[in-house]
Amino acid sequence: MSIDSFEASRKRSDEIRADLPVHPEKYTMLTGDRPTGRLHLGHYFGTIRERVALQDMGIATRIIIADYQVITDRDTTEHIQDNVYNMVVDYLACGIDPEKTIIFTHSAVPALNQLMLPFLSLVTESELLRNPTVKSEMDASGHALTGLLLTYPVHQACDILFCKGNIVPVGKDQLPHIEQTRQVARRFNERYGHVFPEPEGVLNDAVEIPGLDGRKMSKSYGNAISLSLTAEETAKLIKKSKTDADRMITYDKENRPGVSALLTTAALCTGRTEVEIAEEIGEGGSGALKKYVTESVNEFLAPIRERRVQLAGDRGFIEDVLHEGNRRANEIANATLDEVRAAMNMVY
Repeated sequence: MSIDSFEASRKRSDEIRADLPVHPEKYTMLTGDRPTGRLHLGHYFGTIRERVALQDMGIATRIIIADYQVITDRDTTEHIQDNVYNMVVDYLACGIDPEKTIIFTHSAVPALNQLMLPFLSLVTESELLRNPTVKSEMDASGHALTGLLLTYPVHQACDILFCKGNIVPVGKDQLPHIEQTRQVARRFNERYGHVFPEPEGVLNDAVEIPGLDGRKMSKSYGNAISLSLTAEETAKLIKKSKTDADRMITYDKENRPGVSALLTTAALCTGRTEVEIAEEIGEGGSGALKKYVTESVNEFLAPIRERRVQLAGDRGFIEDVLHEGNRRANEIANATLDEVRAAMNMVY
């Protein structure tokens, strides 16, 4: 993405952000996650916190649990049901309200997935291969390029457009997905008649949340603090994290990734700055740093965990939330597919 096009996206995003609290009724937001494991602090600060804020602002919010996308680069769905239910528990514990937000799964909404067929006719193979996420996912997985991974950006367009989503919270690296969705919507509207909005990416300013080893926090790296961990498990995980031999605690991302990652984690949980925390700990060394981080994380997560324990003990309620979300998503998807069929003269 060129600097010019990024700046244009940033400007549009800023305009939308300013308008969201003023005219929340104008917006429908679609966002989601792949159920490949437990949600962690990176998810919370990166996306979930913002979803809750937008939901509470009165914006129509839809969250997709992208279960079909698990098999873009994995050969098993062995733990998928457990992952899906735990994802719903995490969402609710963090403040997602099923009365205001529709939570649903890919596989339970056939009409959403049926949009793939007309949408695939609107993109070329070279456009799909150019998508940076497809390239990076393919390289990371070591897998052969599956048809599902190749068409992942189009499937994402189905997710956004089935509910006429017009805003999607994204990081800079996800803007090419939004551009591809806009392209699909534009081409459909030009070819068959206006059905879809052209969605905009609302850029989030979240810092990249570091894991306990200084790399990006990720389930696959095993460096994440999951929301479902107990206080004791969190303490053990932080205690094992790598720091360095320098007793003086300073914030230096380049040269001290382990120490700096811990400082960022504490800063996010306390609302303080990394430098402020580092100066306070001073020559207390990594032991004092880890103790401070453990207390900060556990104090921050305490209310979420308390709610999580209550929710996890009521499987029936979690199933009801998902069934109702799937029902509402199907209503929306069926209505959109009817519009698509009518626009394409496929009503018989």
